[in-house]
Amino acid sequence: MPIDAAGALTAAPRVREIAWDHKDVQLYHLGIGAGRPATDPRELRYTLESRLRVLPSFATVAGGGVPGVIGALSMPGVDVDLAHVLHGGQRLRLHRPVPVRGRASAASRVVAVHDKGTAAVLVLRTEVTDADGPLWTEEAEAFVRGEGGWGGERGPSARPSAPPAEPPDHVVERAVREDQALLYRLTGDFNPLHADPEFAARAGFERPVLHGLCTYGATLKAVVDTLLDGEVTRVRAYGTRFAGVVYPGETLRVRMWRATGADGAGAGGGTGAGEVRVAVSAVERDDAPVLADTVVRYG
Repeated sequence: MPIDAAGALTAAPRVREIAWDHKDVQLYHLGIGAGRPATDPRELRYTLESRLRVLPSFATVAGGGVPGVIGALSMPGVDVDLAHVLHGGQRLRLHRPVPVRGRASAASRVVAVHDKGTAAVLVLRTEVTDADGPLWTEEAEAFVRGEGGWGGERGPSARPSAPPAEPPDHVVERAVREDQALLYRLTGDFNPLHADPEFAARAGFERPVLHGLCTYGATLKAVVDTLLDGEVTRVRAYGTRFAGVVYPGETLRVRMWRATGADGAGAGGGTGAGEVRVAVSAVERDDAPVLADTVVRYG
C-alpha cells in the first residue's frame, strides 16, 4: 500500500529553517491579487515596502519552501501519484503577528491519516517558531484518491456544510486574473496542475486551475479589507475546506456573516473580538462553491 499510516504517524518531525523579507511578502500579495488599483492607499499597504503589512495567510508560503499538501506527500510512509491528490482543507492559528522580515524553524509531521474507503486523507501540521517563541501553527489536509480501504479510522466528515440560510452581512466580488496562477506559482508551489494543460487533463480538469491557497489568501484579504479596515494583525485564526476549483479569469463571490454577538466587525473596523463565517463561489459557474466551512477569528 502506497500509504503506510503507521509509518507516517510515527515518523520524527521534519525540521527546516525558513527566512523571508519584504520582497517575499510583496510577491505573495501580488500573487493573491493585491495591488488593484495600483495607487489605492488601501492596496499600497500590501505592495509598498514603506507601508507594508503582512496578510497572515502569507504563513502558507513563508520561506519559499514546499507547501503543506506537497510537503505531506514527501513524508515517510507516503508514496502517491501527485495527479491523484487534492487539497482538502487548510487551517492557520496565529500566535503573534507575522513580521515583514523573519527567520524561523518549521517542524512538520503527519498528525492524522484517515481512511475514507475510496480515498485517504493526510493531515500535516507545521509549527513555526522564531527566537521569541511560537509564531504560527498550520494544518493542511491532502485528499488522495484511490488510497483508502485499509480499515483505518474514517476521521471527521470531509463533506462541506451549507452556508448560513440568512442573507450575508457583506458580499464582495474579486476578479481573478488570467495569469494569476502563473504569478502565484512564484511563491513556491510549482505543482503542474496550475500551469500545464496536459497534466491538468490527466488530473481530470478541463484546464489548469488556480491554487487553492491563492483563493484562500484572496478570501482572507477580502475579509480583512471589508470588516477589519485592513488591520491584518487582528486575525487570530483562519480555516477553510476546499469545496471546488477556481479557473483563472473567473470572479470570486465572497459572502460574509458576522457571528452572533461578534463585536468590532463593522465597516469602520472596531476594536472588539469576534468571528466571521465565509462562503466563496465562482460567479461565472452559477455560484459553484469554492470554499466552505470557512471561519476567520479576530481580536
